[in-house]
Amino acid sequence: MWIDTHCHLDAPEFDADRTAVVQRAKAAGVHRIVVPAVLPDGFGATRAAAHLCEGAYALGTHPLYVVQAGEDAAARLALELDAAHEDERLVAVGEIGLDFFVSGLDRERQQALLVEQLKLARAHDLPVLLHVRRSVDAVLAALRRVRVPGGIAHAFNGSMQQARAFIELGFKLGLGGAMTFERALQIRRLAADLPAEAIVLETDAPDIPPQWLYRTAGERAAGQGSRNEPSELPRIAQTLAALRGWTLPETAERTADNARAALPGLAR
Repeated sequence: MWIDTHCHLDAPEFDADRTAVVQRAKAAGVHRIVVPAVLPDGFGATRAAAHLCEGAYALGTHPLYVVQAGEDAAARLALELDAAHEDERLVAVGEIGLDFFVSGLDRERQQALLVEQLKLARAHDLPVLLHVRRSVDAVLAALRRVRVPGGIAHAFNGSMQQARAFIELGFKLGLGGAMTFERALQIRRLAADLPAEAIVLETDAPDIPPQWLYRTAGERAAGQGSRNEPSELPRIAQTLAALRGWTLPETAERTADNARAALPGLAR
């Protein structure tokens, strides 16, 4: 069984055919999908998408949406976590973290909200799904300040030293479509060399399309789509299997076991 540990199934890109997307995923052997929220106004849609695919979900505010979420984002998350504490499909707080790649974002506001959301995760004994873009050291500093029950550093692209720091804090590292590009040397080195028990698979659909779905800006302008889907996960996993020297069934078993270790709620 394949587990997609990070798929935005609630995104507008799936509004027209969400049920068909779920059916294709199941036909491909992807029987567990984790749907992370990005802002409080979408919590209901996140939960509904998780129930539709018989998967799991996480609640939190993404760093790119800190301003849009409003000053009461942490308070709204607290209320939702209290209300959902008996929902077995709730398995994490996320997607939360820091994004120092996009210019013009308020870093101090991002960091303040990250700390508040980490505190809520700790209070509810929930792991976290982390967004870590050009911000690895700052996220690690926050995690050392507010210890949580582990989780997943999504779309990880840091150094091996930084990877070890996450692992020491109880985290798994998410690998997905970016790994399929031959020029993604750093990610492919990580995929080959990370401890086997540290790796989980994800699509980040509809984003981070694998190499075979990638379209240039010109192609996208001409109407060619590049939407990623959870059904692509087994083919993405073939790259990991090749880099590790694993069989595909072994890759499915190892990464699924790792996902359940990172997100114990998946075992339910």
